Amino acid sequence: MRRAMTLQKLCFPIAIFVAYVCVVPVVEAQNSAPASPSAQTSASGADVYQKRCASCHDQAGSRAPSRDALQKLSAARILRTLDFGLMMAVAYPINRAEREAVANFLGTKTEELPLPASAFCSSNISILSGPANDTWAGWSPSTSNARYQTAERAGLAPGQVRRLKLKWALGFPGDVTAFAAPSVVNGTLFVGSASGAVEAVDAKTGCTHWVFQANGPVRGAILPVANGSATSLVLTDLIGWAYSLDAKSGKLLWKKRIDDHEAARLTGSSVALDGVVFIPAASWEETRSLDPQYACCTFRGSVTALRVRDGSTVWKTYTIDAPQKTETNSAGSAQWGPSGAPVWSAPTVDTKRGLLYVTTGDNYSVPATTTSDAVMALDLKSGRIVWTQQVLANDAYTSACRTKGVNCPPTNGPDFDFGSSAILVRAPNGKEILVAGQKSGMVYAFDPDAKGKILWQTRVGKGGLNGGVQWGMASDGQKVYAAVNDTSGVMNTAGPVGGATFDPAKGGGLTALHLEDGTKAWFAPSHPCDPPRPGCSPGQSAALTLIPGVVFSAALDGHVRAFSTEDGKMLWDFDTAQTYSTVNGVPAHGGSIDGAGPVIAGGMMFVNSGYPRNGGMPGNVLLAFAPEQ
Repeated sequence: MRRAMTLQKLCFPIAIFVAYVCVVPVVEAQNSAPASPSAQTSASGADVYQKRCASCHDQAGSRAPSRDALQKLSAARILRTLDFGLMMAVAYPINRAEREAVANFLGTKTEELPLPASAFCSSNISILSGPANDTWAGWSPSTSNARYQTAERAGLAPGQVRRLKLKWALGFPGDVTAFAAPSVVNGTLFVGSASGAVEAVDAKTGCTHWVFQANGPVRGAILPVANGSATSLVLTDLIGWAYSLDAKSGKLLWKKRIDDHEAARLTGSSVALDGVVFIPAASWEETRSLDPQYACCTFRGSVTALRVRDGSTVWKTYTIDAPQKTETNSAGSAQWGPSGAPVWSAPTVDTKRGLLYVTTGDNYSVPATTTSDAVMALDLKSGRIVWTQQVLANDAYTSACRTKGVNCPPTNGPDFDFGSSAILVRAPNGKEILVAGQKSGMVYAFDPDAKGKILWQTRVGKGGLNGGVQWGMASDGQKVYAAVNDTSGVMNTAGPVGGATFDPAKGGGLTALHLEDGTKAWFAPSHPCDPPRPGCSPGQSAALTLIPGVVFSAALDGHVRAFSTEDGKMLWDFDTAQTYSTVNGVPAHGGSIDGAGPVIAGGMMFVNSGYPRNGGMPGNVLLAFAPEQ
């Protein structure tokens, strides 16, 4: 999922840094691969700079900022820019130890400027003091992952959707990406950011209650979980850490590294049941493969079950067996396999059958496994793999395949991950089914009572590396709704993040399918970019959101739109790609929308805007809407 752009140069022709200143439970074989072969030795910041950076930043006349300019920035700002800022495309092959080393080598130890006092809530606005119905907790309002908010909790009727107006905007300082999935609990919104800042925000006004700084970027939904008489917030970051915070104060209760692999990446949101939280793991290893010297590949997808009270491990299950050394590539680096089968998305809980369902991505190296591009059922109590249903065999791929690099496996894709959660839903005929959408452009229905037997399959898009169903579908128990990305054009390969030359008229589309048999109920075509501009595509990659009668879909063109679930007619449209005056005083602009879709609770809708990673338009804003009275 979310592949890197091909790297041809290590320079950006802009002043990058200054542009945005304002199964098996855990048993390992003795001959298994090291957890992170590329990070076994400590990194020298000077060496990393010379190898990765000097050719641009020491070059006279280069439009990239000079070394002197970089040395005036904080190490934290430089690291943030490498992680998910304007330098992220250059940094894909660079492991975490190297990033930290070069940031500390170049940057100062000064702290980032805090938010102004005016951004924080006054004493008369209390945290978690709103109605209990003003809640959307985690990736989906329920652990079925249907992304359906009931009328009572939504507080938003179809007739009011046409009157939605912007109420406030919140800026993420220094960021060029706004991709975290918001959660709302009793009128308080919790959201992470690309800088790793986690904020508790009053849903009605946008004022900030507290800020917590995670080790790395926070993309997944922050999950509120009962912890005795208090509420804990469980969250994860994109460098492998899980955290528990006290919801009222933001105080850290515990933190734990979920996976020892250097490239571990926790992009899928967590789910919880009976005091246990289930955390999926994916990785950056596909992009590490761009380096011919990288020992590809050793990461294994997994799910880890932790106790909410103290972070202790209940069980951990890997999606594949431990990798073994297979050969040496033409650059002289060891090759390992099997690898991959990451879990990109939130697991789905089935209390009736005592199962936890996950969808998996492709393999990174050979041999390919039967658990990649699959739906898997795990025992909730033990993590034992109960069954697996694969939809595509021999799908092994890395980002090196885009340039026929030495770390491209011989199968070379087609890279048709399941990047989104399976939805457990009861169809109108009374039959419970699991429905999942794939990057291939196919939607599948599985039988949870017959070891995942495929009941029907329907094509909703063309599919591709950045095509098909990306971040997720939604269902109201009558239909399942699937948006597709299917972008067309040329992603920028060596220039600044964002600004790809997409076809302004190709991609996207929203399809409603009958749950009983997968037949199409209606199709709503995408909307061409108007006007066409760099980074704009009609592709609809973001997760869908449902309330009774209305399905919301956001797109890479920066628009968020509402459609009737009855016939697909558009009810409302807002272009987020504009400049905003923010409640926290941070300069902010919207851009492409990708990843998390809108969140609706208590009569309000919240959505992040800004996603340049695959060539889309950058942005750094969280927007709140409510009906005009």
